[in-house]
Amino acid sequence: MNSLAPTPLPPHFHQHRLSPTRSMPTQNPRKRKASPSPDRDDEMTTSPGLSNARLPNALTPTSRKRVRADVIGRPLTVDRLLETLDKDSLRSVLSSLVNRNPNLKEEVVLLSPRPSIQSTLQVLRQYYNKLMDSFPLDPNPQSDYSYDRIRIHLHALLEALADFTPHFLPPNELQSSTSLEYLHGVTQIIHNLPDWDTPQYNISKQNAYEEISRAWVTVLKESGKRGGGMHLQYNGWEEKLRLHNEKSGGLLKDAYGELAGALGWLRTGHSGGTEQQNSLRQQLFSGTYGLDQPSMRTGMW
Repeated sequence: MNSLAPTPLPPHFHQHRLSPTRSMPTQNPRKRKASPSPDRDDEMTTSPGLSNARLPNALTPTSRKRVRADVIGRPLTVDRLLETLDKDSLRSVLSSLVNRNPNLKEEVVLLSPRPSIQSTLQVLRQYYNKLMDSFPLDPNPQSDYSYDRIRIHLHALLEALADFTPHFLPPNELQSSTSLEYLHGVTQIIHNLPDWDTPQYNISKQNAYEEISRAWVTVLKESGKRGGGMHLQYNGWEEKLRLHNEKSGGLLKDAYGELAGALGWLRTGHSGGTEQQNSLRQQLFSGTYGLDQPSMRTGMW
């Protein structure tokens, strides 16, 4: 018996080291999935809509706007174009359109609102302001040189007066009060027209006075037929026309005489009072008071 034999070591003294060349055991990629428990089979298979559920597409969110096509230039519509035109441009376009198509004149007249006294006098005052602004820096504003400088604007104003005035006279205008108010404003414009050193240049202003005087006579005669001219005593027409006659140097004497005759029957001792009073009485009893239709004819205006 060999007493020098080595004593075996206990198991826990052995070192369990892996060899450097030995790799860790890998997990089986085809690991068996645990089967569901029998008591949850029905719950797993009967979940509503689970198989059809879809996740939202993160690349195309529903709130994203569609990209518009390229915007190209195009002309304005007629309505938008008209909004950009001022009064002078619009009048120029309309005048050119009517000149090219004369048949549109009646349509324009029918569609246009009736001119008022205020709008018409405003236009005439604009002509007058252009006339006064055209005066040169001359120490004598009544000189021939000044007249030559403003002559075009003076004629433009007088032509506008000749065109506008018939619109406010009978039979086109049936309201005497409207006609009288217009004539009152226009006569004041004529008063303000300049006078000239050369008598020949003053003829145009004198002619304007004569024409406006005839217009006054036309309106006063027609107004006298309606109620014997009773309404002429209101609004101070006698005083207004008397002052107009004085400023004109007596060139409106025919108009003032016509007004005095229309108001004469209201005054004591007037020779024509009885006849006009009887005419008024007949109109009141017959029911035709104020219903007479105008039938006067005017001169150049």
